[in-house]
Amino acid sequence: MAEEIPVYLFTGFMDSGKTSLIEETLFENEFGDGARGLLIRCEDGETEYDEKKLGTVNFKLAAIDREEDFTPEKLNELQKEYRPQQVFIEYNGTWGMEHILEEPLPAGWVIVQTLATVDSTTFDLYLNNMRAMMQEQVFAADVVIFNRTDDSTDRGHLRRMIKNINRKAQIVYERKDGTIDERPEELPFDINQDVIELSDADYAIWYMDAMENYKKYDRKKVKYLALVYNPENLKKGVFVPGRFAMTCCVEDITFLGFKCRYDREEELPHRSWITITAEVRTEFAKEYKGKGPVLYPLSIEPAEKPEDELVYFS
Repeated sequence: MAEEIPVYLFTGFMDSGKTSLIEETLFENEFGDGARGLLIRCEDGETEYDEKKLGTVNFKLAAIDREEDFTPEKLNELQKEYRPQQVFIEYNGTWGMEHILEEPLPAGWVIVQTLATVDSTTFDLYLNNMRAMMQEQVFAADVVIFNRTDDSTDRGHLRRMIKNINRKAQIVYERKDGTIDERPEELPFDINQDVIELSDADYAIWYMDAMENYKKYDRKKVKYLALVYNPENLKKGVFVPGRFAMTCCVEDITFLGFKCRYDREEELPHRSWITITAEVRTEFAKEYKGKGPVLYPLSIEPAEKPEDELVYFS
């Protein structure tokens, strides 16, 4: 059995900061304890690597300049030539992720971490105009690093966009001077109210925060306008009050709702509108594949369909 060779995959569009992140990892963080390494560069950015400096940390540099050349055969050639004990891949942001995620890697190569770098100042532009590519990179990422941020950056907006694509991704905000912005994010509603009243504008933001930070909502009470998800095949004693949410276009509409335990659920017609006040409890639920927010109604009242049935993340 081949010895495991860790592969660190860096994705992101050109000038998003991939090269700077790799250099910081190798030269400032004393990565790898001198183990023989291979850095595969897949695009020419503004910053060029200093091969002599790479040699001081026992790394060699190889290039794959064309998408059609990024093949299992080429990677096996590099494995035989350099015999690395660890691999960094600076992937081209315009290439399909299937080449690296779906095609076979050389024996022993295992992707242990995927990091996506994003220029916070151009994120919305790329998401709107190159949505499929951006979503593909973010969906595969373990860590998303927003760089070039400052005090005016709407971090809540950036976080919601990423979490809608990849809820498990860790998100880091890096300021223009290279320091990490660790300020807590502000929510548009007060979680210390006796009952947290959520407007349509708040719902998607609350949903994402409650999914990620469910413990802080344990035993909190919430009130909001909801669409009832209660088809005939749903388990008895349960329904889902939620809303359809849109990220940036019609193709991205999805239903967001939490499991709600209610022993009179048969009285609630599927796709009817209600105003629900409920207590949130942290419980294990197979629907979440672990612990998460489960609602217990305190009151349910019929409601009128809103003029705009959708809620939004921004």
